Amino acid sequence: MPSRDIRAGRLPADQLARNFADIHPPLTPVQARIESERCHYCFDAPCVAACPTGIDIPSFIRRISEDNLRGAARAILEENIFGGMCARVCPTEVLCEQACVRNTNEDKPVEIGALQRHATDHLMARPGAPLFTRAPATGKRVAVVGAGPAGLSCAHRLAWLGHEVVVFDSKPKAGGLNEYGLAAYKTPDGFAQKEVAWLLSIGGITIRHGQALGRDLTLDALCAQHDAVFLAIGLAGVNALGVPGEDLQGVESAVDFIERLRQTTDLATLPIGRRVLVIGGGMTAIDAAVQSRRLGAEEVTIVYRRAQDRMPASAHEQAWAQNNGVLIRTFSVPKALHGEHGHVTGATFAVVHDENGRLVETGETWHADADTVFKAIGQTLADGAASGLALQGGRIRVDGHGETSRERVWAGGDCTWGGKDLTVEGVEHGKIAAHDIDRELRGSLRAATSAPRCAHMRRVD
Repeated sequence: MPSRDIRAGRLPADQLARNFADIHPPLTPVQARIESERCHYCFDAPCVAACPTGIDIPSFIRRISEDNLRGAARAILEENIFGGMCARVCPTEVLCEQACVRNTNEDKPVEIGALQRHATDHLMARPGAPLFTRAPATGKRVAVVGAGPAGLSCAHRLAWLGHEVVVFDSKPKAGGLNEYGLAAYKTPDGFAQKEVAWLLSIGGITIRHGQALGRDLTLDALCAQHDAVFLAIGLAGVNALGVPGEDLQGVESAVDFIERLRQTTDLATLPIGRRVLVIGGGMTAIDAAVQSRRLGAEEVTIVYRRAQDRMPASAHEQAWAQNNGVLIRTFSVPKALHGEHGHVTGATFAVVHDENGRLVETGETWHADADTVFKAIGQTLADGAASGLALQGGRIRVDGHGETSRERVWAGGDCTWGGKDLTVEGVEHGKIAAHDIDRELRGSLRAATSAPRCAHMRRVD
């Protein structure tokens, strides 16, 4: 077996800087004005229906055309408080831009994502007077567990409505996926933390770091100390491959690799293998594979179990990976990881075919050498994180307002069942839950009762 080849500094510092620079440079003012004038400002616009947060897209684009960038930003952020990040990472090609009427007679939709970034970046650079101010204090206190897009979206909306919010998060920085889970070239220059700081400037939100549900916190204690609880705990567990050799050195979660890369201040110090295998087919697999190439890995292969058009990652992201030199192999499942002196050196895959939705091995196998293997086959709830709550499909079961099976406990984001695991969707979950929490709390204020906090189980239809 070949010896492993893992080392840092495969590329010079200037090349690494170029490789991890912003992959979508912002529009210039002239470009933004020209692009905004391509919009038809449709009545009952299909792009609005396609936006998970319901941003009035024609309205904000018209304001850009009128050079009212602050007004455009307000129209965006009133519906999506993470409008700046979503402008960078949303799969607009399958959401608002896919629905754009310009696609009917032209090849190119209005660049909605780029225009959204133009407006929100302008506000971040010149915030001026506060865009949002808090309503009169209600005297109610809400716990939010998780400082990712869903949790902070909920926290901001609750603070805006006049409630006090305490956010508990296991990480040393707020931001969740935006800070730890996205490719570095999608959100360079510390934008995730700049956006968090702006969001928190509304006041009324306290963040306590190093606090994980099931380890440092219990749901019972949170319920006893707060008037409501919103869970945005994400998916901290990682699915196992379930094959021999999975415990070899050099085999790790793609999520852990992406987090380590995002928190590394000098990419020249980050080791990467010469030959990298990524097992999986979602956005995490794409981000791990492309960043491996951009760190200097010479051979990077994504291996997926079904046809390429069944990959969870969008066709746009798949093309991005291939244009960066990543090979995608399909209809293959891992059978074993091989190693030498305790370190992975390769993997054997079985070729499969689809029989009425069921994958069946053909009897053929193939081998690939590897210095590094990244697992990107999905994540799960951390053990004990949702204790006492009804689950569906391994995630927290909620109703249309985000309420769980436990009274006065809501949940949103990746930890809940039935979603698409998109940042923008998590933002909407937090917003919807915040309004439902507000209705409950204001109802209790009007009734002047001391309703038991989180004490009873309720049915979720």
